Amino acid sequence: MTATINRCAFALLALIMLAACSEEGRQHAGDEALAAAEVDAPESRMRDHPETGEKLARRQVLVRGNASEPASLDPHLVEDTVGGAIVVDLFEGLTRSGPNGDTEPALARSWSSSDNNLTWTFRLREDGRWSDGTTVTAHDFVYGWRRAVDPEVGSNYAYYIESAGVENAAEIITGEKEPEALGVRAIDDFTFEVTLAQPITYLPDMTVHYTMFPAPREAIETHGPDWTKPGNMVSNGAYLLDTWHLGEKLVAARNPHYRENNRTIIDRVVYVPIESSSAELQRYASGELHMTSTVPVSQMVRLKKERPDELVMAPSIATYMYAFNVNRPPFDDVRVRRALTYAIDRNLIVNYITRGGQMPAFSLTPGYVSDFDFQQPEYGTWSQPERDEAARRELEKAGYTEDNPLEFELLYNTDESHKALAIVVSQMWKEKLGAKVTISNLEWKTFLSEKQAGNYEMARFGWKGDYNEASTFLTLLTTDSGNNDGGWGNVEYDQLLQDARSAEDPNPYYVQAEEILWQEFPVAPVYFNTTVALVSPVLKGYPENNPRNIIYSKDMYITAD
Repeated sequence: MTATINRCAFALLALIMLAACSEEGRQHAGDEALAAAEVDAPESRMRDHPETGEKLARRQVLVRGNASEPASLDPHLVEDTVGGAIVVDLFEGLTRSGPNGDTEPALARSWSSSDNNLTWTFRLREDGRWSDGTTVTAHDFVYGWRRAVDPEVGSNYAYYIESAGVENAAEIITGEKEPEALGVRAIDDFTFEVTLAQPITYLPDMTVHYTMFPAPREAIETHGPDWTKPGNMVSNGAYLLDTWHLGEKLVAARNPHYRENNRTIIDRVVYVPIESSSAELQRYASGELHMTSTVPVSQMVRLKKERPDELVMAPSIATYMYAFNVNRPPFDDVRVRRALTYAIDRNLIVNYITRGGQMPAFSLTPGYVSDFDFQQPEYGTWSQPERDEAARRELEKAGYTEDNPLEFELLYNTDESHKALAIVVSQMWKEKLGAKVTISNLEWKTFLSEKQAGNYEMARFGWKGDYNEASTFLTLLTTDSGNNDGGWGNVEYDQLLQDARSAEDPNPYYVQAEEILWQEFPVAPVYFNTTVALVSPVLKGYPENNPRNIIYSKDMYITAD
């Protein structure tokens, strides 16, 4: 059976590679506009890098492949890496992620906590500025955090504030209390205080995330939902929104009021939405992009040989999986969910399909997350033939046979790599279990909205940790999580994560929570992901060793050819 699957997977991969090659070169809309962006950019005020002495390019215009059109640029509405990649350039929070993933001061120059970690005090820098020149104060953080949990704003990341243990967050999200009751306050203009309902030791790590960024109250109240449009947006990061042409490009220009503007080298950033990873690769190869957002799996072998010095394969705290909609048959039956999870040959996938240093995943939380007491689920210790046999038994118990085959639709967002994996995995289910799987794709924003609405049976799902602690993964599947679209819920699971917040050692609670997941299988993990991208030799400062994969354009620079 394994040999059959291998032959099938390789044949399918060959077809996908041919299709990927045929797509290269199709998507060149906007090339003239990109060239114009570079021509219009001012010449760099620096000729040499002030620290390394490297010769800098005459014009510092960074062109980034950004996978898709962002669904939002509102820090409190963004919920994906596409919008997040732009928002971290436009805005700045209390802390930031350093080049190795360590938490560093940003707008907060320092912080401290009470002995019981229930009260955190962040002392702000006094030189933080919004792009309109006004000062960033603690009041802007109070407004931003309240806005993040306000039901009228409708953030799918509202639960993030609750998972941080901020006082009254849960009651505000459910409408029991007003946003003003949130446990945050400005002691003075430059002192921001956070009161927690349960103590946690890693709050500064969480404040790296854009959900905890400040918000420009006047701009939001003046323009309403249009505040994120060019000309209306007020931001406090290294860049400000210059132009946004849907489907073509988004351009960010240097924010002259940014507190470290004199140290920023990149003058302009062009984000290009290219849903086809093969088309993105072609544009990179032709010199139109300095960096890609990903690399098509069909090209990994070739790129390792031809561009080894440009291919980045960095560690990442991220899990690739498939989500079951447990409110819809056939996935309201745990035996079906269990059978499909067992039957995925993860070693074949990472060794022959993705080939980017990914690791087989049998759990939600990667074992290398900081201070996590990783426990491999029992089914992860079996051989693949043992898992396949167990999968067939589970499906038979659920009543699916050759005469009554399992049928369902697998939904993924448009991308050759997601397509390749969906084809291979669905073929595994067909060969091993006789399942009839229809695979369907949607462009990114439509995929997100359909998934949020629960309009799917099974869907591709990926999660990159927002901070380096196990709760960033486990809270994803709590009943009230805004990203738990599959409808699964478990009271005991929720309570374990609630208790973990105040525990001196949360690991026993995390281990029990993982055990519940692998009794009920709300998701099917496939692999622990890596950051795979192409980076031009002239682009320096790319954070290759940051497992959070947060890329700040202001930390990079372009050298002369």
